[in-house]
Amino acid sequence: MTRTALYGPQFAARPHDHYARLRDRGPLAPVELAPGIDAWLVTDYHVALEILRDTDTWTRDPRAWQATQPADSPILPMMGWRPTALFSDGAAHARYRQVITDSIGILEPHLLQRDTTAVAEQLIAEFAGTGKADLLGQYAYRVPLLILTSWYGVPDQDIDRISSAIYRSFESSTGAAAAYADLVAVITGLVAERRAAPRHDLISAFLNHPARLADEEVVRHITLTLMAGHEPTANLTANALLRMLSDDRYAGSLHSGAMTAHDAVNEVLWNDPPLSNFAPHYARRNIVFHGTALGPDQPVLVSYASANAQAALPANESESLGGSYAHLAWGAGPHRCPARQPAVLMAVTAIEYLISRLTDLRLAVPADEILWRPGPVHRALVSLPVTFTAL
Repeated sequence: MTRTALYGPQFAARPHDHYARLRDRGPLAPVELAPGIDAWLVTDYHVALEILRDTDTWTRDPRAWQATQPADSPILPMMGWRPTALFSDGAAHARYRQVITDSIGILEPHLLQRDTTAVAEQLIAEFAGTGKADLLGQYAYRVPLLILTSWYGVPDQDIDRISSAIYRSFESSTGAAAAYADLVAVITGLVAERRAAPRHDLISAFLNHPARLADEEVVRHITLTLMAGHEPTANLTANALLRMLSDDRYAGSLHSGAMTAHDAVNEVLWNDPPLSNFAPHYARRNIVFHGTALGPDQPVLVSYASANAQAALPANESESLGGSYAHLAWGAGPHRCPARQPAVLMAVTAIEYLISRLTDLRLAVPADEILWRPGPVHRALVSLPVTFTAL
């Protein structure tokens, strides 16, 4: 059986060509997540909804599969079992999810918008006088990082360590397991500190929640929400900025608002979702699913990117995609992302503030020379070089 590798520069450069070929093989296609790590990928929109909503047939608990993997498997930082909402079902999932939704509920929209604007101004000031920047590394990647680490009360000396660990964990390549272990070590220390001396921050909110999570559960949920809140939001912001700077339909956006940051973000969620292939599921028993025999030790991932492409856009949304939210970028069913509104607010605010300050942004290289990071689960740029009139 020929499996399509979801890693490496060739896949990263033209993933939609690969998705089209995978859809030709049926709604479930054989793939390789890393060298020697096999999985199945759901490429069809309606089949994706089926698996995301069917909790009787499918579980999110990966331990039967994980037993077949070495401890240093590069995909375990993303798919290895932990006591969190991501890898739980039923009552355990509901309990964990409630802690997440209650805790991030502290991030009221007006406060989040205020903090995003403040961080954006701080970062822009660092490069505004140079006339050039990498809008990924110097801006989009740091906006959610600085906001989240502030809300979690992370000391300044640990911020870059956390950033590096999250980045390498998402790579799902050599060193990913060590990077994730380092991230857990940092968070474990912070949770111990908050247990001894609570503060008004998100770590303390997790610790003080009525669900009374154990410290290990708190550590894993802080790690999960930092990873899920940082990397995808950063890439959503950068991918939307690339679209605005390379698509003629946005040519007037910096001045007249012909198409907005909201439009760009929604187009990215349809076409290049920052979390492109994920939601690993496992059959609860041996089954035949759309013609494929599966057991509990075979991961089945959902390709949000392929499913969205297969579904296409509603015909009446051809002029502006601002009202079209049927994409699967946030998942569906009981595990639908609980932080989609804060993520969109952060991305849109960061983009709008940037283009209000630097009104003549332009790509420093042709759009087709922009490089994408390899990795089986994300859609992420290597960099986003731009030029502009120095302030």
